[in-house]
Amino acid sequence: MKKLMIYIAILSILAASQAQAVVEDSGNAPGDDYAAGDSWSSPASPSMPTYLPSPCYGDSGRLKVGISQSGPESERDKAYITQGSTLGFMVSVENEGDTEVEADLSINPRGCPFEWFNWATETLTIPAGGSRSLPLQITPDVNAAAGKYEFEVEATGSCRKPGKEASQFVVQVMDYASKTYVSGEGDFQISKNLKSMKSGIRSSKDVFFKGEVEDLVKNEYLVVGAKGRNPNFWEEDQVDDYRAKDSGDALMGEESFKSSSVFGGVGARVTETYDVTNMSYKDQDFTLHQTGSLKKMAEFNTEDEFTGNYWIDAKQSIPGQQSLKEQEWYNGSFLINRTIVFRDQTNPSTAPCQEGDCPGISMPKKPAPCQKGDCHDVYIPRKLAPKRVVSPCQSISCHSFTDSLNGFGK
Repeated sequence: MKKLMIYIAILSILAASQAQAVVEDSGNAPGDDYAAGDSWSSPASPSMPTYLPSPCYGDSGRLKVGISQSGPESERDKAYITQGSTLGFMVSVENEGDTEVEADLSINPRGCPFEWFNWATETLTIPAGGSRSLPLQITPDVNAAAGKYEFEVEATGSCRKPGKEASQFVVQVMDYASKTYVSGEGDFQISKNLKSMKSGIRSSKDVFFKGEVEDLVKNEYLVVGAKGRNPNFWEEDQVDDYRAKDSGDALMGEESFKSSSVFGGVGARVTETYDVTNMSYKDQDFTLHQTGSLKKMAEFNTEDEFTGNYWIDAKQSIPGQQSLKEQEWYNGSFLINRTIVFRDQTNPSTAPCQEGDCPGISMPKKPAPCQKGDCHDVYIPRKLAPKRVVSPCQSISCHSFTDSLNGFGK
């Protein structure tokens, strides 16, 4: 039995040795067992592209950004703005590509606070070869420092070269500001008096009420050397739901404004007087432009609904040029809407011969002697002697008159 076991073990060892020799002696390269030309049996090798296709293939171009302001090209100082006021721009983006694009706009405020802009990012859908525009409003806060500010608008889009454009504006500070807000029930009185001798502006207010009011606003602002479209002076008056509570209660006031033509103003004066027991609302503003792009213009606007007495007295006087008066009186319950515009477009320097610009006509600076009597045997200095008048006339009768005038001086 023991010999049988040894014999079986020897046979097993020999069989394993033969199998190993078969594997080692094979010598065939991988794939030699496949028949030549057998495409279904041959192993497939993956082919890699020489480049990756671009998602913008056949679509290119760039976005062109422009920033402009409304108004004629010749208008100066359009970029000036006063603290707390709003300056408008128009942002336009042009798509120079061959397909429609979603353009993303963003503001780079540079030295400006983001809060001054009415938007920080926007999106515009622009057709191929077309353009789209978007308004942009900038409102510096009431404490903004005076000076020049710059900002930038950038546009980006898929498969487009980005575009950007920079612009700037100038902040002017106010020389005077007064703001009043009242809401409640009881007695209230306010008195304001403003005189600016440098600009010829005078404003006064005396207001009293007894009763109840939801909102009452009295604001005034002054910028002596305003530029651009900024007014030199403006008022904001508002009343919302005033009611007399008891007999004898009323909202009373007298408000006046004057712009003297002697100091470069429009020569206008507006006086407003009222005594009402009920005022549902009042929305009133007055603006004066003495300098800047809209110089020599004043505008009064008011819309009121009330019960009581109300007077408006408006005047304009420009010596030697024009004069106008308007007076209105209301007694009862009314809804009124009034606008009065004052302008002074006279230019005295263009009047003929006021500055000696009359070529061909001699204008004696001093009256010649003997104008009313006989000048025989009277010595007349050469510099005061009558000079020959060169005729500026075209007609025969006018020439005859000139000849007679020259003959009279001999």
